[in-house]
Amino acid sequence: MLLGGGNILSFAGWHAVAACCIWLAAAAPADADRGERLFGECKACHDIGANARHKVGPHLDGVIGRVAGSVDGFRYSSAMVAAGRKGLVWTAATIDAYIVRPREFIPGNRMSFRGMADAGDRAALTGWIEATSTARPADDPNAPVAVADEATSFTDIVLKMKGDPEYGEYLAGECVTCHQQSGRADGIPSIVGLPAPYFIRALFEYKTNVRSNEVMKLRVQNLGNDEIAALAAYFSSLEPR
Repeated sequence: MLLGGGNILSFAGWHAVAACCIWLAAAAPADADRGERLFGECKACHDIGANARHKVGPHLDGVIGRVAGSVDGFRYSSAMVAAGRKGLVWTAATIDAYIVRPREFIPGNRMSFRGMADAGDRAALTGWIEATSTARPADDPNAPVAVADEATSFTDIVLKMKGDPEYGEYLAGECVTCHQQSGRADGIPSIVGLPAPYFIRALFEYKTNVRSNEVMKLRVQNLGNDEIAALAAYFSSLEPR
């Protein structure tokens, strides 16, 4: 395992240490309501459960037993992919160890979450994730949630358009005043390499008040469909550095 100081330990060794810690933390039954409440800090970036889809972060269906950085259709940081190749598999124990301080557990990964220090909170959260995560249908791992709402209708229209990535790069100047072009996420989610369907839907959710953020609403309220399509084409084409 890669740590902030550059030391390399075996993932198997860390798994054993983390398993011991999580066993002590979970001596009392994990509170499902507490875990669901704590997942509220995660759901802006991650989806979970039946028909979950990629957002800023990968979906978490079937995460238990999954090799890190391995889900098709999501652009991981090179650090996350390397961790999977070195043997990192997500279990309740490794998730617990990761969310203490994600940037120290896997240096160079893009997750903006600062960490969760309380062992009881982590036990409740990982227990809820374990209970909620479901297997993906083998024939369609990225099936979108079928929800008939205004944002979905607009998204479907723009997805049929061919966005111009060069025009998107021209328009992106205002975006990168907050969202880093490198793909790093220091408190503000990365949009580099974000799947176009999620990018487009997110912008329409800000426009239609499904998502509440006054800064984002001001930025997107005057964007036309061709501009949204161009921005989605540009940012989805980028590889995080």
